[in-house]
Amino acid sequence: MRFHRSIALLAFASAGCVSVVTPSQSAALASSSAQAVANPEIWPDAASPAAITDSNTEDAITALIAKMSLEQKVGQIIQADISAIKPEDLRRYPLGSILAGGNSGPYGDERASAEKWAQLVNAFRDVSRTSGAGVPILFGVDAVHGHSNLPQATIFPHNIGLGAARDVELIERIGRATAAEISGSGIEWTFAPTLAVPQDLRWGRAYEGYSSDPSLIAAYARAMTVGLQGDLVAGSPLDATRVAATAKHFLADGGTLDGRDQGDAQISEEELVAKHAQGYPASINAGALTVMASFSSWNGVKHHGNASLLTDVLKKRMGFAGLVVGDWNGHGQVAGCSATDCPAAINAGLDLFMAPDSWKGLFASTLAAARDGRIPKARLDDAVRRNLRVKYKLGLLGDAPTMRGQTSLVGKQEHLDLAREAVSKSLVLLKNDDGVLPIRNGANVLVAGSGADNMAMQAGGWTISWQGTDTTAADFTNGQTIGRAISEAVKAGGGVATISADGLFDRKPDVAVVVLGEKPYAEFEGDVPHLAFRPQPAEEELIAQFKAQGIPVVILFLSGRPMFAGKLINQANAFVAAWLPGTQGRGVADVLVAGANGKPVRGFTGRLPFAWPADARSPMDAPLFPLGYGLDYTQTGKLAPVNEDPRVDMSSLTIATHYVVRGKVPAPWNLQMDGAISARAVDLSAQEDARQFTWNSDGAFVVNGPAVNLSRQLTEDWALLIDWRIDQPASGPVMLSFGGTALDIQKLMRASPAGAVMQTRIPLRCFAEAGAKLDVVGSPIRMQAAKGLVATIRNVHIETTKESASCPGKTR
Repeated sequence: MRFHRSIALLAFASAGCVSVVTPSQSAALASSSAQAVANPEIWPDAASPAAITDSNTEDAITALIAKMSLEQKVGQIIQADISAIKPEDLRRYPLGSILAGGNSGPYGDERASAEKWAQLVNAFRDVSRTSGAGVPILFGVDAVHGHSNLPQATIFPHNIGLGAARDVELIERIGRATAAEISGSGIEWTFAPTLAVPQDLRWGRAYEGYSSDPSLIAAYARAMTVGLQGDLVAGSPLDATRVAATAKHFLADGGTLDGRDQGDAQISEEELVAKHAQGYPASINAGALTVMASFSSWNGVKHHGNASLLTDVLKKRMGFAGLVVGDWNGHGQVAGCSATDCPAAINAGLDLFMAPDSWKGLFASTLAAARDGRIPKARLDDAVRRNLRVKYKLGLLGDAPTMRGQTSLVGKQEHLDLAREAVSKSLVLLKNDDGVLPIRNGANVLVAGSGADNMAMQAGGWTISWQGTDTTAADFTNGQTIGRAISEAVKAGGGVATISADGLFDRKPDVAVVVLGEKPYAEFEGDVPHLAFRPQPAEEELIAQFKAQGIPVVILFLSGRPMFAGKLINQANAFVAAWLPGTQGRGVADVLVAGANGKPVRGFTGRLPFAWPADARSPMDAPLFPLGYGLDYTQTGKLAPVNEDPRVDMSSLTIATHYVVRGKVPAPWNLQMDGAISARAVDLSAQEDARQFTWNSDGAFVVNGPAVNLSRQLTEDWALLIDWRIDQPASGPVMLSFGGTALDIQKLMRASPAGAVMQTRIPLRCFAEAGAKLDVVGSPIRMQAAKGLVATIRNVHIETTKESASCPGKTR
């Protein structure tokens, strides 16, 4: 099984699905849960449009429900991922919905064409129409910045860049184009828009939020919902080129303590409403057909199990008449639940379990709960009704089903032009001393840096794959890397351009454009302990050399959040926040490079969607640049030198060698795992000095944190040491990753009998020889295994060793 979106951050020891707490923690949780009951009267009023349904449709739904067996009803409220189910499975298990997660592609092909996507969707749809109650499946996908799973699709800037554009009409047009391309691959539902209002930029999903400004979120929520779905018309399904929107993640996923993914928003109800709820009434009023519950909690209570929010606020106060879908096994994090058993989530107001790989066990347990009354008949019927209502509105049910799958809509030139426009409008100019920008006609330009010709860096996470690390220019031949786009524009203006990531040149350039920034990431891997950006040593040296030679430097900063980069800002003659612009690099060149008339195609109009930090601390005391800041070409003058002191302790991060100590993960690392694994503190040689991990189904855990350079440790023959006990052997491969490359360690685990404490050493060179990049290690440990493995881990660290050891297993 590939690792998808099912990562659960551990606020304390978690059993994957059921939190493990001490008596003192139980008392604290009881107190906090009392603070997590919403008062609907203080929340905004809203209502789904009457056109979301009609009397004839409701009568048809009533008749259909009356004919359905209990098994068929239960099936309607469960969604499985394409990696864990086949179309023929629907004949026995009448599930109502299918999704394709971030790393799932049709028939195992992450780079499948639109035609292959449509083929897969139709395969599931055909079986569902001809079996059970004959209700077609609802198919959903994460199309978060364009139809981003699909090569050759139009990839727009991530939401943080769209927030910088501050253009509501642009957002609606982007929604319309995205919907057309999703429908072009036969799909009718996207898990977007994200209406998070990120408050702590250390959160790895900050770039999925448009802004920290709730009013901008509200305006964009309506625009994107209308763009994706169109205006609802009573008695008529959505147009074939429109898709269902999902307002997500309800609620306050951007307000968790310390910006921890899937963490806890420890805030008052007033703050919850004022900062984090404003996008939902706007989206609901615009007709959003679905809302997704958040992994996160409010004052210790998981949203998937909070009836006061899902039912009393969302469905009653806000009048939401569509369906509420869970996030990836998110129901398994509700107290008393597991990924395969959670009546509490349905009773709280969830209408559709997202159970990617847990669906079969969940089907059985939910059916049992419906039979014995733990899920009341009225609640089950209401959940089924909401699912069917959405299916009718999408044209999946009815006398003349809507047909999607016009593949020519994918990557349409009109959409590519729109993405180029969006890129230009997203750029924010933070410094432009001596008018170094725009680049003049006839200039000799060098484009350097790790992002100069790097499609993965400019597209970011959620592009082709979940984390987006393997995206290449070949995936989007209808796009341009930033370096190639600038080179093209410079040459068109009579100049000379050279693209050289390492900054080499034959003739001294008039200006050097250095493109650098964060490497691609998505949720959980993007969480960081502070906001300090640390360029690669070679890039620091490169910029210093340019300055020493008197070459003006333009820094184009690629990132999913504002970051502390004081030294870079001082070194640069011009500094541009480019965010994650997507595939249309020409949008950057349109603003940076002057055309034949001496002026660029577009000027700088972008404004900061978040405040820019003056140091690396978060939350920031006082920003360097405030929310809404941004220069344009009419403004002259010089920026005074800015602070270069991060004001956080960076020394502990230079060599991070210990990842698990006495069963606990020390700062700056954190432990994250999916809903397939349970964990508990156990005694190995002292009280609670280890943690036991049980694989209840295929899954993985990860130790994640800041990127550290372990190149020296590699040259000095260090090894990874795991101090542990195998309580129940694995039935298949056990893939241990270090630095992004996995080795199968199953044979090593058999070196000692089950139940015996052992120390396993793996030389770092084994990972390096298999392709690991030890100069930038952000996830030192990741262990993936199939159901059945039970392992108790006491310590994991790297150390110098004189012991020789061979390399285990094969890489994957």
